[in-house]
Formats: sequence, structure tokens, C-alpha cells
Amino acid sequence: MNIPDSFRKPFAVLIPGIGGFLAILLCSLIGDAAHASLLMAPLGASCVIAFALPQSPLAQPRSLIGGHVLSTLIGLSALAAFGVHAWSLALAVGVAITLMQLTRTLHPPAGADPLLVMLTGAGWGFLLTPVLLGAVLLVLVALAYHRATQTRYPTSWW
Repeated sequence: MNIPDSFRKPFAVLIPGIGGFLAILLCSLIGDAAHASLLMAPLGASCVIAFALPQSPLAQPRSLIGGHVLSTLIGLSALAAFGVHAWSLALAVGVAITLMQLTRTLHPPAGADPLLVMLTGAGWGFLLTPVLLGAVLLVLVALAYHRATQTRYPTSWW
């Protein structure tokens, strides 16, 4: 789809918002149809990065998917090992940040995942839905959306 610059420029600020709208709408509708949740609050924050800053290293599929999966895994492990305490919440977030940096999967919205997991008492199934499937679907929507808007995404897979 070739969008002329004369049309694109005045509406450029709408483009990321439309992308986020479509990603959350599709996650919600597909989740409803599958009777599974594909949404969690940090995915809304991921939409900001994936659609408004698609060239950022933080928006790339490795970071978006890997960051959410890794951080959720840390939250689930901390919950199982330590329970919910001020120190275990802080430890889980700190470990998530460190491991995301070490694995090159840094994604700021994923920093909230350990808190979400621990404060809601999520089970291990949370890692699959909404985390993994929701993050993968968000990346797929971003791929299609940026292709349609002729925006380069992703800039790297690994």
C-alpha cells in the first residue's frame, strides 16, 4: 500500500495509535474466540514501543517476546520460591532487568511482569497465555502493520 507523503505527514501521529488499537483489539478478539486471555497491562505499554518507536532495539521481536517471557518466568520462580514480600518483589524486578540485559532481551514494559505475576498469584500457565501468545501476536500485528505503512520493522530478529 503506497501512502502519499502529503497524506501521511498530517496524520503521522495517528499511525502508532492505530497500530496499538489494532494489536489490542486483535489480542482481545482472538483471546475471546479461543477462550483464553491474550492481554495483560504490560502489553499495552509494549504497543507504545512497537508502534511509536519501531526502530528501537527495545521494540524488536527478540526484546519484546524474550523480555516478557524471561521476566514472567522470573516472577513465577520468585513467587514459587519466596512468596510475596517487599524484598521478593524487588528482587524479581532487579533480576529481570539484569537477565534481560545479559540476554539482549531488554524491554521496559516487561519489567512490570514479575510484579504482575507475584501480586496476582498467577500460575505457570500465565507464561503461555497471556504472555507468550500475547507477545507473539503483538509482534505479528506490528509486522503486518508496519509493512502496510511502509515502516521498516523489525530492524533485526536477533
